[in-house]
Amino acid sequence: MPLPLESIDFDLDFVQWSNCQAQFLREKRWTDLDLEHLIQEVQDLGKSERNAITSQLTRVLLHLLKWQYQPQKRSDSWLDSISDGRFQIELKIEDSPSLQSYPQVVIDRAYTRARKEAAQQTGLALSIFPAQCPYTLSQILASQWLPN
Repeated sequence: MPLPLESIDFDLDFVQWSNCQAQFLREKRWTDLDLEHLIQEVQDLGKSERNAITSQLTRVLLHLLKWQYQPQKRSDSWLDSISDGRFQIELKIEDSPSLQSYPQVVIDRAYTRARKEAAQQTGLALSIFPAQCPYTLSQILASQWLPN
């Protein structure tokens, strides 16, 4: 179905709005563009990529903590989560090399979240887990590394 030639309201149908904006760009209809929302969406793309790295780093840290502090419950699914989280971070950085240093920027925040989640999921006291991340970023992202 062809796109309408008039502008679509951003708040009513985001997908239709974005398709319409893309069509305006293809047709070089600069005056029809919703620049305010278009600029915000482009900026949010970078934010989304950063959030994805933070989320995956938190996931890896959570499972590393569980691996270390509940050795009797180690499982292949924990290994899969660690491996996939590392891979997802690697992919984000490959796609956007400017994010290479971003994991170091958010490691403390990611660890704080992972620590709280580990305490909740394991039933262990929060105080069992170190207040500061006990792993280096190199260890966290190394494909075969696991804590003792």
